[in-house]
Formats: sequence, C-alpha cells, structure tokens
Amino acid sequence: MKPIQHANIAVIGAGIVGLAHALEAAKRGYNVILFERDQYALGASVRNFGMVLPVGMAPGAVHQRALRSRNIWLEVAREAGFWHEPVGFMILAYRPDEMAVLTEFCERGPALGYIGQLLDKTEVLQRCAGANPDGLLGGLWSPTEMVVDPREAVRKIPAYLARQYGVTLRFGAAVTAIDLPYIEAGGQTWQVERALVCGGSDFETLYPELFQASGLTRCKLQMLRTEPQPDNWRLGPMLATGFTLKHYPAFSLCESLTPLKARLAAEYPELEQWGIHILASQNEAGEVILGDSHEYGLAPEPFDRTEIDELILFHAQKMLRLPSLKISQRWHGVYAKHVEQAAVIETPAENVRVVTGLGGIGMTTSFGLAQETFEAWA
Repeated sequence: MKPIQHANIAVIGAGIVGLAHALEAAKRGYNVILFERDQYALGASVRNFGMVLPVGMAPGAVHQRALRSRNIWLEVAREAGFWHEPVGFMILAYRPDEMAVLTEFCERGPALGYIGQLLDKTEVLQRCAGANPDGLLGGLWSPTEMVVDPREAVRKIPAYLARQYGVTLRFGAAVTAIDLPYIEAGGQTWQVERALVCGGSDFETLYPELFQASGLTRCKLQMLRTEPQPDNWRLGPMLATGFTLKHYPAFSLCESLTPLKARLAAEYPELEQWGIHILASQNEAGEVILGDSHEYGLAPEPFDRTEIDELILFHAQKMLRLPSLKISQRWHGVYAKHVEQAAVIETPAENVRVVTGLGGIGMTTSFGLAQETFEAWA
C-alpha cells in the first residue's frame, strides 16, 4: 500500500509525554502527526492528581526540568483553555521528626534552587482550609506548584495542537510497526522522517526486546475522588504529610530524613507494604482527589485492594478536615517506571526515539523533557 500522508515527525501516544513531545516538535517547525490507539488517552495521564510538583523533584537537572515544565503548562493552559490553578503545595508536619526534615530542607534547599517557607501551625491554617489542626506542628509551603484537571487537560491539548500548530491527529489508530520511513497504523501506511514512541506502560506492542534489559517495570496506584465539596468550599494548596517526605527524592538531601524513614517503617508497616503516602488535590468542580499507593511488577493485578482504599481514607482523615468525604469514584492507574532514572530514552533504530519510564512525575516533567529530547536530537 502506498503511503497516504507524509510528516516530518510521528509521535506515538497521546498521553502527557506524547503531547509534550508533539508540542515541542511543532514549535520547532516540524510537520507532526500524532497517533493514539484509543479514541482518547486512557492511561496514567488521566488517572492522577493533576499535580505539577517541582518541589518534590531531585536536585539539579530534574528539578530544573520541572520548573521549565511548569512555565509551559501555564502557557498551554491559557492558550488551550483548560482550568489550572497555581495553588502551591503544603507538606504538613504532625511529629517533631517531620518538622525537623522540613526545617532542614528550608535551610539547605535554597542553595539548590528550591523555594520553600517554613510555617507554624497558625500560618498553615491561614493558608489551608482543609488541614486538620489536631496535633499540627507546622508545615512547608512551596509556591511553585500548580494543579490541573488531567482528564480535561489531556483531552483539550490535542485540539489545541491541531488548531495552533497544524498537528495532524490520528486517534483510534494503533501503530503496529515502525520501519522508517514507513509506519503502519490503523491499517494504513504513513511516511515519516522521524518517530517518537511515547507509549507509557505498553512495553509489548513496539520494540518489546528493548525492555528486557532496560530496568523498566510497572507501577500500579489506587486513587479515590470525593463528590464536589458543598458551598464552593476550596481546599487551598495541594496537601501532603510526612509520609511524602520519604517518597520524593528532593528530601533525600536532608540527613534528618533517615530517622524519620525508620520510624515510619516501624510504626506503619502496612503503608510501607503498599507504598502508600497521602496526597490531596482539588479540581475545578470541587472534587478532592486522594491517594495513593505503589505496587511494582511487570504484571500488576487488575483487581483493586479494598484494604488499600481503606488505608488511604483512614490516614487522609488524619491530615484533612473536609466538609464531605463521600467517595464518588475509585480507580487505579499503571505507569512505567525505571528503578534509577527519571526517564528512559532509547534509540532502537535510526531516527527513532523511545521516551518512557517517567514514573509518577510525567505531569511534572514531560514538557521540560521534550525540550531536552529535541535539543539532543539535532
């Protein structure tokens, strides 16, 4: 079959990694075609908190990548017309060892580019309508964080790419073979000069041999969402607790983290078992998103664990005071994660790049990573 259309670059996958790379390619003047096997993205990119969270990223390159991504998110949200709010991020401390880590981070973080402010209990409650005051000692406030509704954003960005940059969209067209300059997708043949494979946790469809020794695995997370909060009640900043300090690499620079991690593991073995740390964000509709857990393995179970949801809710109530905790939705997501790297970029063939393995930081770092991909792919 003869090719029916030509493009400079094909991007495979319309999750946030693929969308970011399609945007960057289009900005650089390339003629871009974007393939998505489903009618719209259904994977991890629409199953998360919507947090853009630079403060949690590892010092150096990944943190700077996140800050660049945040600026691009602001630009794209305005131009594509989806809801976004720079609400910031608050980590609450209920124990002295948690407060010690936050204090140390505020002392050492600025030299590494972090912007954080240590607040006492009164100051935290002034900023956070939903923070539980019982036993609260204080918190770390970071202003660089923003929230989007991922379900809305990932739906609206493709239309924006088509409208603003002329990106060709082919949804419902699974790419089944890449042998440049030809790509087979949706039963048709396309001719392209370069291809970017951003297939998320799909390791099997394209280049399965690439992943056997790649260090990539899958992570399953469980999440919940409340009904809209009554009377237009707003949470304020996105919230986290001391459990989060051991999860995000930014806080590994703190020597005081070691005894905190030991205490948490000893006191909460059930949270350690399921990789649970407590986060909360709120979307435009007023729904509060709660989570999450982390189960690792190449074949995660499709069946959710009731005990994980119960643990998330139990510990979320220690952090939160919501007008309504009625749960309207429960779901799980699966993303690709590398055991050591913040992203995996491979070259399985000439003019082909595979970009995956961002783990749980795809929303935070994808736009900045896309810039780096094209800077290196001259």
